[in-house]
Amino acid sequence: MIYGYKRPIIGDELGEQQLAGIALDQLFVERHPYAKKRQALEELLMVIQAGDEIFVENVVVLTDSIHQLADILHILAKDDVKITFRQEQITNIAHLHMSLLDSAALFANLQTQLKSHATSFGLAEAKKAGKALGRPKKSDDNLRKALAMYQSKTFSLLDIKNETGISKSTLYRYIDEINKQQRED
Repeated sequence: MIYGYKRPIIGDELGEQQLAGIALDQLFVERHPYAKKRQALEELLMVIQAGDEIFVENVVVLTDSIHQLADILHILAKDDVKITFRQEQITNIAHLHMSLLDSAALFANLQTQLKSHATSFGLAEAKKAGKALGRPKKSDDNLRKALAMYQSKTFSLLDIKNETGISKSTLYRYIDEINKQQRED
C-alpha cells in the first residue's frame, strides 16, 4: 500500500500544499503541528507492513527532532517500509552519496527547520493564550538609575546590577539603542 502523511507546518498550516499529485491508497493527516499526541503518525506506524511505501512532503512534516527521525527510520527499516521525502528527494533505502560536509549541512539545515517549526507554532499558541511575548521590560526608573550610575563612571557594573537589577547585557543593549537613536537623529 502507498500511504501519505501530512501535518500543519510553517507556510502550509492547512497542509494543502503537501503531497499534491501523488496517488495514495490512504492519507494520514495530523490536525495539529505539535510534537506531542501525534495520533495520525502513531496510527500510520501501526498499520504499515513490509513492502509498503510512505510519502511525506519533507522531513519536518514527519519529525520534531533528529532523535525522533532516527527512531522512525529504525521502525521503518525493521518493518521493511520505504519512505520518500519529496522536497529533499531522499528515501530511507537509497544510499546517499554525499560528502561529510554536505551531510552535516543537510542535518544542520534540518535542525534549523525543526527549531523554527516548534518556535513559530509555540509562539502562536502563547499569543492565543494571551501571554506576553519577548523580553520582559525593565522598569523605566531602574533603567534611568542604571544609566545614570553607568555614566557617572563611579560605579562598577556589579554595583549597578546589585542596586538596580539591570544586568550588564541589558544595560549595554539599552546603551546601544540610545546610541543608535542618537546617530539616526
